[in-house]
Amino acid sequence: MLFRRRKEVSVWERMRMCVWPRRSFSRSFRYIGKRVLRIPATPHMVALGLAIGIFSAFTPLYGFHVIFSIFVAWTMSANIAAAVIGTAFANPLTIPFIFSATYELGYIFLPTRRASLSIYAFLELLHERIFEQLLQVFLQLIIGSFILGGAAALIVYILALKATTHFRIRRSEWIARAKGKSVSGSGEWWKEKL
Repeated sequence: MLFRRRKEVSVWERMRMCVWPRRSFSRSFRYIGKRVLRIPATPHMVALGLAIGIFSAFTPLYGFHVIFSIFVAWTMSANIAAAVIGTAFANPLTIPFIFSATYELGYIFLPTRRASLSIYAFLELLHERIFEQLLQVFLQLIIGSFILGGAAALIVYILALKATTHFRIRRSEWIARAKGKSVSGSGEWWKEKL
């Protein structure tokens, strides 16, 4: 094979690299960002898919974020790959913060007798199957996730749309210069697909 490693990596080393990259997290984030910018779709479709993924990351449908984002992206004709990448925002490091922020915001709009609820108390309610209280907590999470997720999705949509548009224009200008053509009028090829 052309790009095979000289020294084979063990299964344990591969699992470790999935959790903690060998080089750095910034390199991994740059790689994912470049992959998103190079998705072969219109900037609107890519930005909408990424926003849908971010929105679904804020929902309390833990374990079903990817399925939810694929379904919503498919119904809205957004890019499914970008939506799946956007769901990576909900990971073990960010879920406790997302959970507490959405619950506290939902508590403001739908107050109950409880002053606050930690994730451990939520799991205890789930374990004890106290469905009346659990339904109230779930409604608060839904309300909070729609508000925070909608705001985050709007911000991500605007930033991703600007970034992909700028990237496509710069890339077409670079390709035109490399081919020796004039740069004027280049960068508009993707607008024809809108």
